[in-house]
Amino acid sequence: MDLQIKQEGDFQYIDEGEGDVLLLLHGLFGALSNWNGVVDHFSSKYRVIIPLMPIYEMALHKAGVPGLVSFVEDFVALKNLSRLTLLGNSLGGHVALVYTLKNAAKVKRLVLTGSSGLFEDSMGGSFPKRGNYEYVKERVGYTFYDPNTATQELVDEVFGITNSNAKCLRIIAIAKSAQRHNMAKDITNIQVPTLLIWGLNDTITPPLVGHEFNRLMPNSELYFIDHCGHAPMMEHPEKFNSILEKFLEKTPITEHVT
Repeated sequence: MDLQIKQEGDFQYIDEGEGDVLLLLHGLFGALSNWNGVVDHFSSKYRVIIPLMPIYEMALHKAGVPGLVSFVEDFVALKNLSRLTLLGNSLGGHVALVYTLKNAAKVKRLVLTGSSGLFEDSMGGSFPKRGNYEYVKERVGYTFYDPNTATQELVDEVFGITNSNAKCLRIIAIAKSAQRHNMAKDITNIQVPTLLIWGLNDTITPPLVGHEFNRLMPNSELYFIDHCGHAPMMEHPEKFNSILEKFLEKTPITEHVT
């Protein structure tokens, strides 16, 4: 499916299909294309929406988890969305958690995959070196169990980002904000049905992080995908979609007639 990027005000986003809303949030080095497999599979039954997070353009003093949560709040208000199923990968999961705590009435289901918020080892413990393409290629490959999942297009994109001073400053600010913003004490208050899909070989948010989310979140269930790293929806889209579909079917969003 060729995804059409729409523009409304300052927001760029994908909006495909009709039905209950699946709102997808990508991570720090993520892109709209990270969710292609989810859009292809679910847009026939659901309205799948992906806002492009303003990670590289947002004002430096707002570059952090709270600023990204405010962005999502503004986007949801603009599009008049409600009864959300909120999906987040990596930093997107972290933003989804804070958004849910602040806007509990709007979120009906939560899906986290390789989420930060408890612990993450971003980019393999080191920031990508500027001007060193092979190093960036290696670090991007570290995201996946199979490094070949990191296409040349993806490596080129990250390489371009790391060669921009302005973008690097924002990435560093957001990464530090995420590390400071530990969610362990807060996520026990999230009551909505929560699905945790983790790569068994994730080295950025290792399996123990998935277990800890599962332990702390009272209405959560955890699934692992073998031979899979930090982005299961990219590396094993069929398995990811199968787990997600079963979860959506068994946790229907009921209409409340007033």
